[in-house]
Amino acid sequence: MSKVPFQSVITSEDELRDLFGESSPVVKNKEIDRLDHHCIDFIAKSPLLFISTSDASGSCDVSPRGDAAGFVHIMDESYLVIPERPGNRRFDSLRNILSNPKVGLVFVIPGLKETLRINGSAVLVRDEDILDHLSVQGKRPWLGIGVKVEECYIHCAKSFMRSQVWDPDSWLAREQLPNPSRIIADHVNQESVTEETVTRALQDSYTKRLY
Repeated sequence: MSKVPFQSVITSEDELRDLFGESSPVVKNKEIDRLDHHCIDFIAKSPLLFISTSDASGSCDVSPRGDAAGFVHIMDESYLVIPERPGNRRFDSLRNILSNPKVGLVFVIPGLKETLRINGSAVLVRDEDILDHLSVQGKRPWLGIGVKVEECYIHCAKSFMRSQVWDPDSWLAREQLPNPSRIIADHVNQESVTEETVTRALQDSYTKRLY
């Protein structure tokens, strides 16, 4: 293992608590173990979530899932299902779930600085009635990610406040944004893969294979 470039690191929870103290009573007690009407309403208004997974060895991945608000199906107070639409077939999240079912979710509502965090255990679902319910434009998702809810709580707004993510005045001008096609072409580093071919492939995927 290569030498890390850090001179001072924290190595225990005791050290962490000595430095920064304990959580407030509200923070300690805000977690619930089910989807109550508040959580259900939040999920129904969220068009975007991030799902974190890791494989059996602990290697991690986080990826977004998004659709029209309410795209996540609530089965009951303990279970929800996230549609898995057509993608790039890397299946990073899905392969991780097969080896380690533990997942973390962050639900986002545009304009709201607080987020909803849900932790639980996941399975890959192929139930036809569920996939039918999750259909869009007459097309079923490839499958569903079924999550058994174990922890739910609201995450405070500080990160969104510091980032000013919902403030258009803080956004970069379009010409200053990173160029995804150029980045992909450079990372692939093959003569046949250029910025132009990647742009065409992405546009084809975005216009023809969203569902």
